[in-house]
Amino acid sequence: MQKIINTPKEFVNEMLDGILQAYPTQLKSVEGDTHALVRADAPVAKKVGITTGGGSGHLPLFLGYVGKGLLDGVAVGDVFQSPTAEQMLAVTKQVNSGAGVLYIYGNYGGDVMNFDFAAEMAAAEGIRVETILGADDVASAPKGEESRRRGIAGIFFLYKVAGAAAAAGKSLDEVVAVTRKAAAQTRTMGVALSPVTLPTVGHPTFEVKPGEMEIGMGIHGEPGIKKTKLESADQITEQLVSAIKDDLDLKSGDKVCVLVNSLGATPPEELYIMYRHAKKVLTGYGVNVARVHVGEFATSLEMAGASISIIRVDDELLSYINAPAHTPFFTQA
Repeated sequence: MQKIINTPKEFVNEMLDGILQAYPTQLKSVEGDTHALVRADAPVAKKVGITTGGGSGHLPLFLGYVGKGLLDGVAVGDVFQSPTAEQMLAVTKQVNSGAGVLYIYGNYGGDVMNFDFAAEMAAAEGIRVETILGADDVASAPKGEESRRRGIAGIFFLYKVAGAAAAAGKSLDEVVAVTRKAAAQTRTMGVALSPVTLPTVGHPTFEVKPGEMEIGMGIHGEPGIKKTKLESADQITEQLVSAIKDDLDLKSGDKVCVLVNSLGATPPEELYIMYRHAKKVLTGYGVNVARVHVGEFATSLEMAGASISIIRVDDELLSYINAPAHTPFFTQA
């Protein structure tokens, strides 16, 4: 295991402590629990609280998006493990200003169970909580069974829309409505080129052989839809964009935002080669790209590979995606 760590047991705790020390004016822990983090000025008066959570190993997902114009709080689990309901409840109480709280998180069994329990406990304390699941992974379930899909990098667009709407003073019902609209228009497809090694395991948890790739592999190593020999950047990109286009039923004249995401080890140079061809393919469909984000948005430790997320937008969604935001890992003027 080639990792810069002290001990596997303290990997997550030391990482979280380091982030808190690096950004003391932007983030704070709740009741001394570094697994429950909120923006430093939480709660923000009269504003809907936007919260998320999930396992470590995916930076900047999840905690990297806590800040102005995006999220108010996050509960952080161990590597690839859900946070506890008690941690999420602590975050919920800390960000609640009386306007209600929206949970946005990926569609994974452990997260759903713990977040639902946290919402029940919050309701018992008089805090209204609504939930929207990120379920954008086209490869994880067929069309018509979208509710079974995993949430991956496309959840960034849900954070962005919800955070901007809440910052604009919208009510909880209004924030929920526009975020659900965003979720319905968001799709992601990815490719993995290498496995990952969990610090507590010490060896790769699955296999992608040299010279091969796996289309549709999940960010925890969940099986994809096919393994093939490694193809060119243009061939890979065309497969990903084509699958999203068919699933989202993109048509000529549609307007979209695109996110090209590294899964951890793939450098930005390769991501820009992918975006170059993605833009060409979308233009060929008659689809207009209104905004693009390229970089690390939802990783899987040191996995090599990338994903492409596309959201079809109207003027309302685009205005929220274009709105300013400032967090430790993402800034947009």
